[in-house]
Amino acid sequence: MTKQFTIQFLKNVKEPKRYYDSNNSGLIFHVRKSGRKSWEQRLRVRGKQIELGLGPFDSISLAEARSLASKNKLLASKGIDPRTEREPASGKKTFQEVTEEYLPIKLAELTNQKHIEQWQTTLRTLANPKLGSLHVDEIIPSDVQDVLSKIWIERYETARRLRGRIENVLNYAIAKGYRSPPNPAAWDGNLSMLLPKIPTSKEMHQPALKLTDAKRWWTELKIRDGSGARALAVLMLSASRSIEVRGMQWNEIQIFDEDEAMRNGFAGIWTRPAGRMKEKRTHRVPLSNLMLAFIGDRNDTKSKFVFPSSNGGMLSDMTLNALMKRIHKGDLSGFTDANSGRVAVPHGLRSTFRDWAAENEHSREAAELQLDHKFGSSVEHAYYRTDLLEKRAELMKLWEDFLETKNDEERET
Repeated sequence: MTKQFTIQFLKNVKEPKRYYDSNNSGLIFHVRKSGRKSWEQRLRVRGKQIELGLGPFDSISLAEARSLASKNKLLASKGIDPRTEREPASGKKTFQEVTEEYLPIKLAELTNQKHIEQWQTTLRTLANPKLGSLHVDEIIPSDVQDVLSKIWIERYETARRLRGRIENVLNYAIAKGYRSPPNPAAWDGNLSMLLPKIPTSKEMHQPALKLTDAKRWWTELKIRDGSGARALAVLMLSASRSIEVRGMQWNEIQIFDEDEAMRNGFAGIWTRPAGRMKEKRTHRVPLSNLMLAFIGDRNDTKSKFVFPSSNGGMLSDMTLNALMKRIHKGDLSGFTDANSGRVAVPHGLRSTFRDWAAENEHSREAAELQLDHKFGSSVEHAYYRTDLLEKRAELMKLWEDFLETKNDEERET
């Protein structure tokens, strides 16, 4: 409803709705069901409509609200988003400030190191660049849409989780009184209308490297340096999960002497603790000489991690994902999933290994145990007491030989 604002009208109006100032500045007087009255403004910046919270009626006069609205409108006419230009108002919090206030509360609930890392990394590196400087009471659904739309198709699982994390941060802001509902990151009837529907994770597998591309990809990986490249190589050779490899520590590795290696048929054992395993059980992995070459020498680093980040901590999942993307972009044909056409990701390398094992009719039990999967019926599981370490060592050596053997086309060149 457009109205000529007067002091008397603003003091006496009680019907809950938004009233628009007739001076055409986009100034809004919002009366809520609770009776609370506040100033808002709706503007268009570079073709995009935004909404701003200007403050409560009891602390900002009509003249002050109109003056602020005029300044904001002038900035918008120059293509400048007023939300990033205004001085922080007393008592207002930015999304970044609220995120850092909320994270310790949320992280205290989590026990999985991977989830702790993902919560912090996604909010700080994916959400903050767009939302970080905005006051939480000014964020609207299209702001959240801007954050998610860039990764919604290619990295759907990451985007889906990020949306939930943003929603949690903003729910915290609402509970603390930093902003009023509704939550602009809510899905039903909100972002569900702005983003395309994607199949759920149960319907959609992680993008896997095609088996026909595996040798070419492996050749490209081996010419790269750094902890990320070495970690990805061990991930490929052992068919492990990203968190398992990135979290590998020196005290988990047992290297055999020459006689013991000859007796066992492999060079060592990597014992992964239950806390880092999806199935929450200790898992042994046979190590080959090639895997030990990628693992390197304990004396080369002061970190407890075999593949440390630049600051000595655990590598982030994004490091391996980014490396996969660079390898994809550096190849003329690229490395994509056969079904979805999406760029292959580290977790999809496990599917590549499983396809190879199945196509070559290798032991299903050995392959599933190497992947740390449960298989068969509950009765079969109850009687399956061995982890088939020796048989898995043979299987993984065949997988290594497959990757190391050149294709016919490569031999010709």
